[in-house]
Amino acid sequence: MQPDRTLRISVLYPTLLNIYADRGNLLFLKRRCEWRGFGFKINSVGVGDPLEPAATDMIYLGGGQDRDQELCAADLLTTKSKAIAECHSDGKPILAVCGGYQLLGRGYEVTDRTIPGIGIADFDTVRSPGERLVGPVAIRTDLQGPTDGLLVGFENHAGRTVLDRNQTALGKVVSGHGNNGKDRLEGYRDGNLIGTYLHGPLLPKNWWFADWLIAAALGLSTAELKPLEDKLERSAHLEAAKAAGV
Repeated sequence: MQPDRTLRISVLYPTLLNIYADRGNLLFLKRRCEWRGFGFKINSVGVGDPLEPAATDMIYLGGGQDRDQELCAADLLTTKSKAIAECHSDGKPILAVCGGYQLLGRGYEVTDRTIPGIGIADFDTVRSPGERLVGPVAIRTDLQGPTDGLLVGFENHAGRTVLDRNQTALGKVVSGHGNNGKDRLEGYRDGNLIGTYLHGPLLPKNWWFADWLIAAALGLSTAELKPLEDKLERSAHLEAAKAAGV
């Protein structure tokens, strides 16, 4: 164990924003750290709890039902938004999935109200009268990796997210719906701040992206990470890509 190499991840609202099995992302990060001799520590940060940037190398924000998102949104604004902005300014990775992604923007418009976001990203999310955007999805990103930047997963969301004109998506849709089913963009990226609708969970299907997050959190390059066999991880990626028709 390398005591100066412990990834400290702050998981926001783990008991509320925990649907779609996306906590598998945390287990996958833990295993890949342990296999390399790194420490791994989860700081569970719930409603009313302060987020401590000095004790955080990475932030994880999952998704939940509208009712739970609304509760978390109010707390994010009052107790955590400044700390999240500080972590982002310091270049610490922030991974927000589905509902967590929506809360990064200005707000999520539902039937009769708008759930406020923290406004760290310039986009809006609205509820469309159309069908949910559901199914396997594959996107092409600018991230460097062994799959030429291809990320795969599964999406299931009613909200439609539209980025402001000058904002950057995580990737372009190869197969699936993406942010809104129209502009062929998926997710949001600003440096190490990542928002996405990709579930499944995301990281076990995209092992190299997990390593990208680990390296960024620990202040390393991916080339400095000990190589792992990754036979099963590559197979999982290929199966998810096949499901998406890629």
